[in-house]
Amino acid sequence: MKSSNRISILLACTTVAALVLGACQPQIVEKEVVVTQIVEKTVEKEKIVEKEKIVEVTKEAFTTPHPILGELMVRQAIAHCTNRPEVIASVYGWLDDKAAILMDTNIPTSHWAYTKPKVQYAFDVAKGGALLDEAGWKLGEGASYRADADGNELALRFTTTSAQFRQTWAAVFEADMKACGIRVVRLHAPASWWFGDTTGLARRDYELGAFAWVGDADPGGQSLYACDKIPLPSNGWEGQNGMGWCNEAASNAIKAANNTLDRAERVKQYALFQEMFAADMPSLPMFNRVEVNATAKDLAAFDPRPGQPYPTYNIADWERPGETTLVLALSQEPASLFTLVENAFVASLASSLINGVGITSLDYDFAANLYFKELPTLENKGALLVAADVKDGDKVVNAKGDVVELKSGEMIRVVDAAGDLPLYGDIKLKEIEYTGGGAKMPQMTMSWTLESGLKWSDGNPLVAADIELASKITCDPESGATDFTVCERTAKETFGDTAYSIALMPGYTPPLYFSIGPGWYPAHRKLSDGRKLADVPAKEWTTLPEIAESPIGLGPYTITKWEKGVSMSFAANPNFYKGKPKTSNITIKIVQDTNQAVAQLLTGEVDVVFGETLGAGEEVATVKAAADKGDVKVFFTPSATWEHVDFNFNTK
Repeated sequence: MKSSNRISILLACTTVAALVLGACQPQIVEKEVVVTQIVEKTVEKEKIVEKEKIVEVTKEAFTTPHPILGELMVRQAIAHCTNRPEVIASVYGWLDDKAAILMDTNIPTSHWAYTKPKVQYAFDVAKGGALLDEAGWKLGEGASYRADADGNELALRFTTTSAQFRQTWAAVFEADMKACGIRVVRLHAPASWWFGDTTGLARRDYELGAFAWVGDADPGGQSLYACDKIPLPSNGWEGQNGMGWCNEAASNAIKAANNTLDRAERVKQYALFQEMFAADMPSLPMFNRVEVNATAKDLAAFDPRPGQPYPTYNIADWERPGETTLVLALSQEPASLFTLVENAFVASLASSLINGVGITSLDYDFAANLYFKELPTLENKGALLVAADVKDGDKVVNAKGDVVELKSGEMIRVVDAAGDLPLYGDIKLKEIEYTGGGAKMPQMTMSWTLESGLKWSDGNPLVAADIELASKITCDPESGATDFTVCERTAKETFGDTAYSIALMPGYTPPLYFSIGPGWYPAHRKLSDGRKLADVPAKEWTTLPEIAESPIGLGPYTITKWEKGVSMSFAANPNFYKGKPKTSNITIKIVQDTNQAVAQLLTGEVDVVFGETLGAGEEVATVKAAADKGDVKVFFTPSATWEHVDFNFNTK
């Protein structure tokens, strides 16, 4: 993937603007006039004339601390005021061990990377109230809500989706906040707005924001919590750290945890990060989701597994005796099928029918599923870790995980490939101070071999130009993508019709190196306006119907019709390299009401109700009772996906 050319302009800390604003931050967009205290003095016959200078400075949106959530004690108070066991009980009343899914960091307690932080937030209204008192938010006599010394009420906007699941637990959260004197104004927004590319979360348009991160087998976290991943107007909203939380030590730890192959070192760095995450409380972890999926009693091959976010990974094998169409119920509709910018669960699930799932993480183990011969690993020699010679002027990734240019005389801490620390093959590593004269650094290369006979659903073969186009669009800031971590750390790519290789910058050795593989878009595809897809500028892609609404892929199905708000229809891809799927047609039916979805499952109108729709309330008890009678199947799957409430540290 090619390096991004995005540039963030920073004012020097010694400038007038920095002194006025009190910090060195990206400065762009709206201007304000500031009368400074800089005074120019001249002497005229022993008379001093003072002149006041007017200085124009620029002010960046979302760098002003939030008057409420910018205060640590308020965030900590909210954590203490939240009765999380009660929140869990509101949606998982049928779950016996509710404490097992309560979270206190960003990592599930059963995960190998979890370390219990010293700072804990047990439910304690008195403690929460004391923190609010100390922060200046007092509860007046007879008042229901707190206010500051100026009479401003302690009120916060709470934004989340309209899914019944979140409406249920959000009501408990609202009541908890009221008990502590905090007014919560709930906004249950459409998923298309909340997860849209230019709205909601993507533009930090919230104060308290609740949603779930779809968990992966690896904890990751760099794009969510690193200081340089805070989305701002000046950086094109790049990054997913929508809280605006910047703790340099935590940022360094999360980067270090994602830039080593040594499991013990990763555990150490994640432990450091979790301590600071808990202490700063940028986001209140609530609980791990328990995914409950329900299907027709005779549906074969449906097999949701822990660690695998999308159960459609093997949808080509799903079948019911005598049925040529399967109906899948979703309560939310995708805003777009351009998943580079649309990351909602429903969009990824629908897209998986068209594009397939190339890599799975069943039971937290990664494996090639479609298209690839195997994952390139150090063990099978598909990935190589070599000691690369570097010199002044070379771009490398330093020991903190940042891209830097080597320069003589500058103390740059890097990972050296001739040391005596963790051993990978014949390479020993240690950290050194680079001051010039060249060095050796570890460099990772991955080579991917694709299956033969891969064709687009229109019959055209997959070619190198398709893979190169995907790299170009993925790494173009104007495409709408939000994370360029790999793009910015790629040294070289080589494209072939059935092969692809990528060399990462020296010093960048991410633990999930074996998943940094190729993507593809149909460069040959002719659009309705006569252009080929390869010739369309990246900035236009989000609005292309051929990308957002009717993409073609290599997967088991093609989209044939999309009736907005009603359904999406898919037919078997006649050119799927594995042959015809076992079921000819798939229909995704938009059923916003969970009770209706369950009722239609029980009457046979739909064949699958996913966890996104089913939630975890009374409807689960209904399908569980039906499953006990043998009328349907129900699947309870522990999940790495987790619910949380993010605090926006800044205002516009």
